[in-house]
Amino acid sequence: MAAPPTAAPELVVRDEEQPARRLAGRLGLAVSAASAAVTLFAVYQALRPLPQGGQFYLILFLAAVLPLVFLSYRSRARATGDRPSVPDWVLAATALVVGAYPVLVGYDAFLDRQGLLDPLDVAAGSVLLVLLLEACRRTTGWVLPAVCLLALGYCYYGGYLPQSWSIAHAGLDADQIIDALYNSGSGFYGTPLDVAATYIVLFTLYGAVLSHSGAGRFFVDLSVAAFRRSRSAAGRTAVAAGFLLGTVSGSGTATAVSVGAVTWPILRRAGYPAEHAGGMLAAAGVGAILSPPTLGAAAFIIAEYLDVSYLAVLGWATVPTLLYYLGILLAVEIDARRFGVRAVELAARSPWRLLARFGYHFASLFVILLLLFLGRPVTEAVLIATAVAFGLSFLDRSAALTPRRLSAAFAEGGRGVLTVTVVCAAAGIITATMTKTGLAAQTASLLVDGARSIVDDPVATLALTAVLAAVALALLGLAVPVTASFIIGWVVIGPALLELGVPAAAAAMFVFYYSVLSEVTPPTALAAVGASAVTGGSAIPTMWQALKYALPAFLVPLAFVLTDAGEGLLGLGGTLSVVVATAVAALGVTALAAATGGWVLGVGPVGRVGRGLARLAALLLLYLRPVPVAVGSVLLAAAVAAALVTRRRASAPSSADAVPRASVGTGAAAGGEVPAGDAVAGDAVAAEASAVRSGDAVERAAAPAPGGSSGAAQSAASSGAASAESGDDGSDDGRRPGGVA
Repeated sequence: MAAPPTAAPELVVRDEEQPARRLAGRLGLAVSAASAAVTLFAVYQALRPLPQGGQFYLILFLAAVLPLVFLSYRSRARATGDRPSVPDWVLAATALVVGAYPVLVGYDAFLDRQGLLDPLDVAAGSVLLVLLLEACRRTTGWVLPAVCLLALGYCYYGGYLPQSWSIAHAGLDADQIIDALYNSGSGFYGTPLDVAATYIVLFTLYGAVLSHSGAGRFFVDLSVAAFRRSRSAAGRTAVAAGFLLGTVSGSGTATAVSVGAVTWPILRRAGYPAEHAGGMLAAAGVGAILSPPTLGAAAFIIAEYLDVSYLAVLGWATVPTLLYYLGILLAVEIDARRFGVRAVELAARSPWRLLARFGYHFASLFVILLLLFLGRPVTEAVLIATAVAFGLSFLDRSAALTPRRLSAAFAEGGRGVLTVTVVCAAAGIITATMTKTGLAAQTASLLVDGARSIVDDPVATLALTAVLAAVALALLGLAVPVTASFIIGWVVIGPALLELGVPAAAAAMFVFYYSVLSEVTPPTALAAVGASAVTGGSAIPTMWQALKYALPAFLVPLAFVLTDAGEGLLGLGGTLSVVVATAVAALGVTALAAATGGWVLGVGPVGRVGRGLARLAALLLLYLRPVPVAVGSVLLAAAVAAALVTRRRASAPSSADAVPRASVGTGAAAGGEVPAGDAVAGDAVAAEASAVRSGDAVERAAAPAPGGSSGAAQSAASSGAASAESGDDGSDDGRRPGGVA
């Protein structure tokens, strides 16, 4: 598993943040040392909390992180040069002073002035507010700072609105706003920042230690080895690698790019179009945020907001995660048949030998789950798991965490939390202003009243509110990062769902899922953009393909909000209700896969009528009540019957007529077994498969060996992306499928 020192072109992809500087030399070492110090400070706080309290720690943490942001991120995304300018140094120094100001002037005295700040306090808080918005702009773009400014404007000018308006309030002056943000347990130092500084930084360190110990490479190698012989092995490998690599990287886009660097050459050789492969990689990458045991940053915020254990949140996410990956795998199997995907011979080790030699990388994951199950705090569980991963790294001499590698892991942990810290502090501005002015409650009431003005039935009101909430969250997620999207969504939409009787767990997970799914929602879909950069496919068609693969995740949250039985999908209720809800929902996901893919596994292609029946069946099956489930089951059976009729009609022509058609786009030459109904799958599908396979004669990218370096894999992926961009992919222009099939 030793990685040879292979130089590879670096692939830079935007992942909810602007590209950071590549600091080198003494400055790079200094910033790395400071980042490692931030991580060590967080570890120390977890082991021996400061006696002054949690807010004291958050003040120091933000004061340490903010200067690093100005040194690590450019003032403009297109700016050149990797050395900070003089204004960057001035901003960093100012951020350090105003960030630590409450401690420098006497922490207890500063707290005593709550509600009656001195002019110097107001000035320091105002400067910190401006610097935080600038740091947020540098790391995530203009949208989130603009939302913060709108919230601040409403906070200040809301008193001038007509008092007959429901959103009007008494108005707050500048001193009151700064006091709420700078000298309270909300605002800058609220729950979002607490989660970032307490949990996320430790899990970022854990992921960095796992990555530096070779776990990420092992997870990808294991995925390649496990499915190396089946026709759909390439797609299965990408999905499995995305799931496993998500334990190392909690970022959807980063996971999609990392998996794509290794698996895109395999997918290309198998015959996948670039856009379809990119959509699959994006959906698999987003699964990293949805999948236990790490989930995304918002999961920790759920635990804090609802005052439940993190283990409870993991339990709520288990069944939806299984359904999500079931939908992706079904889509993979269908596409393997539609496009005549070939089996690719890979020089892979035996998966059992890989597990026997490197299976210890799973140990730290089990340690986390075991300690959480025993009721230990999350911080203790992740620190012990990190120590276990560190100790086990010495079982592989090539990946042992020497002092240099360990320091690099600590520095990576600190750098990995820069953006999320800024985002969480900025989100605290929005939540504080909404809470202070009462806008959150008023917005929730407007949402519910709007739904009730359209429909009177309580069930219809809940359904309409849920749909409106889903649309609002999807739109919000297009503009702001996942963590901020969840925080804002929970403050605004959460109360509306709770008012309609939705349990808190279901409401929180509903908001969580739709916030995460923004990474595969056009027109931004950051995970799809990252995947298209690897495959060389067009970004917009890749987004639509990602949406197709991730479609079950868009409908399942509605299932556990609209009906009481839907709580079974969160693992709530008795064992029987959980099993029944899961089985019915799995049937609905199967129907959805048949509708979007135009294929019934084990039968063959399905026509327009059958696909329409399957779509309606999926919607009814995911509405977990007896009558809709019964009707949906009948419709699904009718869709299968329609596919059988299509298959019989396809087998009617004589064998002399069928052979030439079967040779077009079926992959029979590669040894793939072609369903009898494939001849009527449509000329477009045949053209797609033919165009895809013709590219194999031009470029046969060798799949990386399981023990190969990730750098070499990235080089292969980058060269594949470059050849696709230049048109040298062997397929004719304009014949790649775009949009949802």
